[in-house]
Amino acid sequence: MQLKSHARTLAIALSLAVVAGCSSTGGSQDGDLDGGLAGGSGGVTTGTAGGSGVNGDRAGQMTDADGRIPATRTIYFEYDSDAIRSEFEPVLTAHAQFLRANPSATVILQGHTDERGTREYNLALGERRAGSVERYLNVQGVSPSQVEVVSYGEERPAARGANEQAYAQNRRVVFAY
Repeated sequence: MQLKSHARTLAIALSLAVVAGCSSTGGSQDGDLDGGLAGGSGGVTTGTAGGSGVNGDRAGQMTDADGRIPATRTIYFEYDSDAIRSEFEPVLTAHAQFLRANPSATVILQGHTDERGTREYNLALGERRAGSVERYLNVQGVSPSQVEVVSYGEERPAARGANEQAYAQNRRVVFAY
């Protein structure tokens, strides 16, 4: 009987180790957000190579000549808004061009919010943000069958903290190919 309880304890410990090993650290989906200090811009980064800020001159350089998926896969929103900011239109246009050129490619638009507001409100806002991006892509000629919208609300923050810098990094839509 004692062997049976040791086997049960070992199984539980192994299960916990597997779950702990698979847990998320809450980092960003594109891996390039570093608190908005890249390149000394003090603003939110777009995830482009070189880490220029959203007002940088590299915002339009998203695709390689060989038609790969655009490098910038995150766009950001103002507080309590689902309106697409003009500095991200080149990013969205690059994604639209890629998707039109690759009709078998699909993308999941992941809508996110900061922690302010109720869970229900934030889920709806994340969905509205992703929906705005979806409508932009559709107007650019992307097939609706290539795009899926999902909202995570405040559940998957890119940055931890209760300050405007963290909030700005969490108000986003991520392109997941």
